[in-house]
Amino acid sequence: MASTLVRPRGQKVIAGVCAALANRFGVSRTLVRLGFIVFGVVGVGELVYIALWIMIPKER
Repeated sequence: MASTLVRPRGQKVIAGVCAALANRFGVSRTLVRLGFIVFGVVGVGELVYIALWIMIPKER
């Protein structure tokens, strides 16, 4: 499990939020992305994604 939460440069699809969360917690990127899709259908996924996009720094 990674110790920091940063958005990777090479493993991102849109902004790297799902890849950052997957790397940090040691889970599949696909699983995290599917989770955001499900939460997006329910109505909160987009807001959480945008908030995390702003809060999680880019990898140097």
